[in-house]
Amino acid sequence: MTTTDHNPPVVAGRARRLAEEAAEAADVRRWQTHPDVVALRVERVRAQVDRLCWSGIVLGLAFTTANVQWFAASGSAVGSLPWLTAWLLDPTVCLVLLAILRAEQVTARYQVHTGAWVRAAKWFTLAATYVMNTWSSWVSGSPAGVVLHSVPPLVVFVAAEAVTDLRDKLTDAVAVAFMNATDRTGAPAPAPVEELAAPVHEPNTAAPEPTEPVREPSTPDHQPAAPRPARRKLFADYLADARDLWTPGVEITPAWVRATTGCSRGLSSRLSAALSAETGKGVRSDD
Repeated sequence: MTTTDHNPPVVAGRARRLAEEAAEAADVRRWQTHPDVVALRVERVRAQVDRLCWSGIVLGLAFTTANVQWFAASGSAVGSLPWLTAWLLDPTVCLVLLAILRAEQVTARYQVHTGAWVRAAKWFTLAATYVMNTWSSWVSGSPAGVVLHSVPPLVVFVAAEAVTDLRDKLTDAVAVAFMNATDRTGAPAPAPVEELAAPVHEPNTAAPEPTEPVREPSTPDHQPAAPRPARRKLFADYLADARDLWTPGVEITPAWVRATTGCSRGLSSRLSAALSAETGKGVRSDD
């Protein structure tokens, strides 16, 4: 037997291995891009971001406590009543700020926008912390002191604003993964990879003829087809439902979109924005 006689089995085996690897890679990618898997990974990243940001915010506010106490005490004797009550000023401001940030942690996750009073209260508490922390350095004319006592409050201010946007974008990442997955549902699934037949080296023998007559199967000729799974509802389907149910006298809000279409809370904001863009009506929040 020559060397060329072994080439077809080698090529067929290599092609079969490549086909198996391609099928396995496609299966892994399909699960990696599944909306539930993406949402789980995003939740893990969200938890890490929250822990890191909260640690930096708490440490920055703790750094400012001593400076604010010294500012509020105004040279009072150590242990006196004004000196003791001065320790309450910075926790009073910080607790209000932490309460606002904790609430925004939940609202940003579901993309619910807060009102102007919430942002004003957050900025006021941050500005008060900055002023009380750096006032003595400004009065004494110490640039090094101003820089030293400005960094922690400014870090807290930037982190408080950035963490809200980060949570909102992480929620958008989950929504984009869901939309990409639903867009692929209409495409035909790839045909399964068939295993290549191995070369036959044995002589071809005729199959023995049956000695008994072949019986017809007892099952009916036409089996009822299995019910096909319902197609996942797309963003365009929800938008079409909202467009059909909307009338010129109805105010477009995320709550109205949820009540009429039955969509999720995270999707209602995008649907209300898209519908208002078509109709030229402004979107009112649920606040």
